[in-house]
Amino acid sequence: MPDFVIPAPAQPSVAVASTAARFPVRRIFCVGRNYAAHAREMGNDAREPPFFFTKPADAVTGGDAPYPPATANLHYEAELVVAIGKAGRDIAEAEALGHIWGYAPGNDLTRRDLQAEAKEMRRPWDMAKGFDASAVCGALLPVAQAGHPSDSARLSCSVNGELRQQAPLGEMIWPVPAILGFLSRLVALRPGDLVYTGTPAGVGALARGDSCTVAIEGLGEVTTRIV
Repeated sequence: MPDFVIPAPAQPSVAVASTAARFPVRRIFCVGRNYAAHAREMGNDAREPPFFFTKPADAVTGGDAPYPPATANLHYEAELVVAIGKAGRDIAEAEALGHIWGYAPGNDLTRRDLQAEAKEMRRPWDMAKGFDASAVCGALLPVAQAGHPSDSARLSCSVNGELRQQAPLGEMIWPVPAILGFLSRLVALRPGDLVYTGTPAGVGALARGDSCTVAIEGLGEVTTRIV
């Protein structure tokens, strides 16, 4: 073991469904504007190649999340999360599903006012997307147990019991194999990487005390209370 000069940080991880085991998180990649209706509601109406932003691995959380500082407009974004279990670079789309360990429902929490400011000033989105507890991830369901979700599986988000987002996974502009193929030409994917695959239309604000549930048919759900 190396002789670190300070205590080594804890390994970020997420739960695995129906077991006490954990999935270690290495990096978190997120796809922007991957549902056409959401792209339009954010002011973008042209189909474009996928683009990515990142969150720190230790931003991952499976439970409650504090209302973050420096924002007055915290938003939910319901997403399918892909967990990588096999390394690869320049992955062919036909082989991409073989690199996936499992799937989970997730929530890409966003400081929307900071994001809008960053866009206006042509600055990075880091502080809008990569804050503490901003990467909500439910328990991972292994592919070996449940297979891959179908295009007809519905992704939904409810706030305090009221449905806010709903769309089949098949409405993704870039499906999962295309996402992994494109991303693996930019970086080498490794076991422990998480990929958030984009959100459908209907994003909106969360307030302190709100309860936000993201569900995906066949993959379960994750509920986050904003505290």
